[in-house]
Amino acid sequence: MKQAQLLEEIREANLSYLMLAQRMLRDDREQGMFRLGLAEEVADIVANLSPAQILKIAASNMLMCSFRFTDDIVWNLLTSHSKDAKLSGLHASLLMAAQPATVAA
Repeated sequence: MKQAQLLEEIREANLSYLMLAQRMLRDDREQGMFRLGLAEEVADIVANLSPAQILKIAASNMLMCSFRFTDDIVWNLLTSHSKDAKLSGLHASLLMAAQPATVAA
């Protein structure tokens, strides 16, 4: 993959993620914070970004979103193909709910 193409895809992912996060936080702040794994400080910052700020942040060469779970047990629960897929998803959700939220540095 060419560097320019990679940077463009990062920009598009950042823009989509920031716009989705902002909409989630504005529609239902508590649920948005839970689903995104954000603390109140970060939620305030994201919810109050202007369109120009979103575009500027999206243009960064760093990916703004990240995988919230690094634990292989959560991955195994989410990718299981058992008859109890809903139960596995619920179990994974419970494990994720126990993880700390992202805080502003």
